[in-house]
Amino acid sequence: MKEFELIAHLTKSLPTNESVVAGAGDDCAVLDMGVPEKLILFKTDAVVEGIHFTRETSPEKIGRKALARCLSDIAAMAGTPTAALVTVALPKDFDAEFVAKIYEGLNTLAENYGVAIVGGETTTNPERILISISLLGTVPRGKQILRGGAKVGDAIFVTGELGGSLAEKHLDFEPRLEEARWLAEHFHLHALMDLSDGLGGDLRHILNASKVGAVILKSSVPVSRAAKQRARENSAAKPPFIAALTDGEDFELLFTIASKDAVKMLDAWKKKFPKLKLSCIGKIVAGEGISIRDKIGSHKFDAHGYVHFA
Repeated sequence: MKEFELIAHLTKSLPTNESVVAGAGDDCAVLDMGVPEKLILFKTDAVVEGIHFTRETSPEKIGRKALARCLSDIAAMAGTPTAALVTVALPKDFDAEFVAKIYEGLNTLAENYGVAIVGGETTTNPERILISISLLGTVPRGKQILRGGAKVGDAIFVTGELGGSLAEKHLDFEPRLEEARWLAEHFHLHALMDLSDGLGGDLRHILNASKVGAVILKSSVPVSRAAKQRARENSAAKPPFIAALTDGEDFELLFTIASKDAVKMLDAWKKKFPKLKLSCIGKIVAGEGISIRDKIGSHKFDAHGYVHFA
């Protein structure tokens, strides 16, 4: 059983209550806790040694990444992060100074984004380090953007460049919090999420939630220099375009917007964020799944991004 099959199995009968606006199945839970003009966002995520980092990784970057992943999910709801709890599970022979430096990286990023670290838990974990973050945030009522709103005819956009994240980007990325809030404030996005497991897998979450399909223009996908360089240096590496769709850990924004609003939004984006690329990579269509359109024609794309337990 793969990751998303397990998630579907575990979440099909979860208890709920009247506070839940959106539960399992999106980037964050959305809760109505009676706060005037705001809804509460709630997110948890974990990084594990050997999966998300190695023992050789700088401890400051480990801590930074642990929090940045959750911040990226708050961005995926166009929200603002507020406070976090940190659980650290350590082997019995842990290095106290190494763990302190993990917190230095985590704390620095938290301060940069106005996030309070309000507690957590420490426990033992045989052989490897695990860090789990639980993060709260807020979003103005009516401004939360879910995965399930994509409509036929929508243009599909991504920020930044994709692929080759293991060449350090996965440790150094900036969560797109400001960009997502600006988009939500000025335009009506239909669906929004962040790219953590690769475009080929994450776009399917929007398609499945919205009950639509997508056509991606191969020439329009922004492939990173790192993915291209890896392919040049290693003949066994993925072709750059496939890397852009499947490598994962890009942590860019993926969203859809009505095609009639696309040009206006893109022009405004270039003025507001001139240093960050924004690319229209395709459109939402009736049906299901992803098709790639290139010089030869259109063909189904069946590969996915990173999947745990695969």
